[in-house]
Amino acid sequence: MNIAGKTIGFALTGSHCTHDEVLPQMQRLVDEGARIIPIVSYTVANVDSKFGAAEKWLAKIREITGEKIIATIPEAEPIGPKKWLDCLVIAPCTGGTLARLANAVTDSPVLMAAKAQMRTYRPVVVGISTNDALGLNAANIAKLLPIGELFFVPFGQDNPEAKPKSMVARMEQIPETVEAALEMRQIQPMIVEKYRDLTS
Repeated sequence: MNIAGKTIGFALTGSHCTHDEVLPQMQRLVDEGARIIPIVSYTVANVDSKFGAAEKWLAKIREITGEKIIATIPEAEPIGPKKWLDCLVIAPCTGGTLARLANAVTDSPVLMAAKAQMRTYRPVVVGISTNDALGLNAANIAKLLPIGELFFVPFGQDNPEAKPKSMVARMEQIPETVEAALEMRQIQPMIVEKYRDLTS
């Protein structure tokens, strides 16, 4: 994997149920030699959930990256003009964050990081986790697809019977998606069966 020496922003939003899937991929990027700059939404920074206290997640992120966490809009704003990042990952990217990104709303550190990165035509990787990807958020996914510097972690329906509108990225493919995005290329296939056996 050709990411050694790269500086990658890794932004997390409030899909707490997928953080256990995402943090091992953050560790994989570190293990491959990347420097990871962590960024969190206000929800991740402040909300305790049944999946764990906010501080537990923040401590894990600090342990993996060894870096200060960007947790405010002013801290995230210089990412663009100073060109800090070779690539920015937003994973998990909730439906709310997805909708605001598609409609140019910048009201969180994660969205400011995305705006700052995209203003200099640098790659942004999105790993969605939303219960309405095939509902109202379908329009927002469609709006984001043509953006040349935005790339999706392959995603699919995670529970078609119980949650037919829900789609979640294969978080285990974050490193491969980042590698492709650094070449300004979308990994394929992009729309997949979420739980297909990747070893077959």
